[in-house]
Amino acid sequence: MAKLGLHKQIVGDLSLPDSSPFAKLLGSYIQSKSLLDIRRLHVRIIKSNFASETFILNRLIDAYGRCGSLEDAGKVFNRMPQRNIFSWNSVISVLTKLGYVDEAAGFFYSMPEHDQCSWNSIISGFAQQDRFGEALFYFVRMHREDFVLNEYSFGSALSACSGLKNIKIGAQIHALIAKTRFFSNVYMGSALVDMYGKCGSVSCGQRAFDDMSERNRVSWNSLITCYEQNGPASAALQVFLRMMDCGIEPDELTYASVVSACASLSAIKSGKQIHARVVKCNKLRDDLVLGNALVDMYAKCNEINEARCIFDRMPVRNVVSETSMVSGYAKVASVRTARLMFAKMMERNIVSWNALIAGYTQNGENEEALRLFRLLKRESVCPTHYTFGNLLNACANLTDLQLGRQAHTHVLKHGFRFQFGEESDIFVGNSLIDMYMKCGSVEDANLVFKTMMERDWVSWNAMIVGYAQNGYGNKALELFKNMLASGEKPDHVTMIGVLCACSHAGLLEDGRHHFSSMSREHGLVPLKDHYTCMVDLLGRAGCLDEAKNLIETMPMKPDVVVWGSLLGACKVHRNIRLGKYVTEKILEIDPSNSGPYVLLSNMYAELGKWGDVVRVRKLMRKRGVIKQPGCSWIEVQGHVSVFMVKDKKHPQRKAIYSVLNALIKQMKRAGYLPDAGDEEAHEELATSAAVG
Repeated sequence: MAKLGLHKQIVGDLSLPDSSPFAKLLGSYIQSKSLLDIRRLHVRIIKSNFASETFILNRLIDAYGRCGSLEDAGKVFNRMPQRNIFSWNSVISVLTKLGYVDEAAGFFYSMPEHDQCSWNSIISGFAQQDRFGEALFYFVRMHREDFVLNEYSFGSALSACSGLKNIKIGAQIHALIAKTRFFSNVYMGSALVDMYGKCGSVSCGQRAFDDMSERNRVSWNSLITCYEQNGPASAALQVFLRMMDCGIEPDELTYASVVSACASLSAIKSGKQIHARVVKCNKLRDDLVLGNALVDMYAKCNEINEARCIFDRMPVRNVVSETSMVSGYAKVASVRTARLMFAKMMERNIVSWNALIAGYTQNGENEEALRLFRLLKRESVCPTHYTFGNLLNACANLTDLQLGRQAHTHVLKHGFRFQFGEESDIFVGNSLIDMYMKCGSVEDANLVFKTMMERDWVSWNAMIVGYAQNGYGNKALELFKNMLASGEKPDHVTMIGVLCACSHAGLLEDGRHHFSSMSREHGLVPLKDHYTCMVDLLGRAGCLDEAKNLIETMPMKPDVVVWGSLLGACKVHRNIRLGKYVTEKILEIDPSNSGPYVLLSNMYAELGKWGDVVRVRKLMRKRGVIKQPGCSWIEVQGHVSVFMVKDKKHPQRKAIYSVLNALIKQMKRAGYLPDAGDEEAHEELATSAAVG
């Protein structure tokens, strides 16, 4: 009513003493976003005594800009008989708010002079459009030209540093702020915590928070998010509790960050407590971001039914909500349900595709993961480094070199250079190495390793372990020396590869040296797997008593695997005495394991002790131990054929047995006499693999 009365007064009175009623009315129209009313008032201004007044025309430019009419704002500016710095600033502000930052920069350079507002508008405009480098360029120029920097200048510059993850320039701006009266400003302190958090520096973010003399909810949220995104996630929960103790009421952003921290920690109990607080707050109950965080938390904690309940109750959902459910179902091995939900999604993004592909890979359905990748390509969805990581993992699991090479071609087409950065793709190179090594193509793996722009400890480990597994023990040890020379520190996985390499190459002394150097030189405490590698090394070298002593002095309880490794060595070296002792040890741990019985039986058979063979077989039957038959397989033209002992089911069995009989006849003509243990040689190999 007051606005209507003022409008009638202006329309009816042609002798207003000044333009302030026009300015007041423009302000109310800006609030109501009424472009039509602004245009009507503009007509009235033209008919008044203030048609050429710079002040009211500047307000008109601002009003048109705030209501989204760049064309009207430009016409007012172009027709102004006189302009001042506020006129120029108004146009620049309009252009930056509407996203026309290049045009704003053009106006900025055309200005006869600049002031603090001009600089802040142009810096803020570029920062808001994610053109962070240009925002910092204008910030530096503003500082060099001795304009006074204020909280708006610093805020936009810190936002640009956050976007670029440039902690170096961010720290320099922090030093500038420290010399001004804004150092204790709560807005500046919060911006600094946010910047350091997004740049990954938790310690600097914490120090900036501690230096604040006053804090608000934004400050606490920034610190919680800093820990949630960079870790340790447990610290985010501790900060949240401190925030509550200080009497600061959390908002939806607080809860979303804390719930995400619970998801990272799999802290389902804490997550449920926070969920209970959210349910009690009506204004937060239906928040989309918080709802997505809760769905994600329950899904990651394997509480998929609870996640589905929250999902079903959400009044509004988006692609994030649905992707969390797809990922959650895939994680609990319900890939069919995940696929069904994926098919029903109204909108999909690459994160959704990656979640489902990863689900298939993690659940051993590698062929389906590959089919899904082909579908992704057909739908012209651009894959990311995560897509290729899962794709290569599927090829490695299938040990399909041809498919792996095809995947490598796709990787190259997308221009990955395997280096660190904002979107680090170094793990794609590591996945390629792992895939080639598992497929037995050592040369291809080595080529990828050499062409990587940058490497990390995973790259070195993949090569060292790959060389060892493929029988290139000396190359693995040589690469280990190169790794140490490069300054990269080994970890437990590295040392497993090194010890396996020594074992396969028969380098007993080198193995002893590297095992003892783990704690002495590298600060690594040997784990059970390292002891197993050493037992294997000693067993292959015939040092059976030393291997037995090593097992019995292990700081942890030995398992079936480590004893099985020694039992295999006992068979190779025909040490029936120690073999019986080791068999008893294995059966104490796993009485139903058929492997030790079979190996001991075969050892007796090789020594011609047929009575003992019969005794072991009778003992197996008495204890109800069933020997699982061994099997072997071969791939021919993409088709895998599996063979078992006395197999009669293969569709080409007649041709196979015909060839086998012909080979046996040739062997007999050549004078071959079967060894006592050869009857079960195939089964024995399979059992040995299962044992250790």
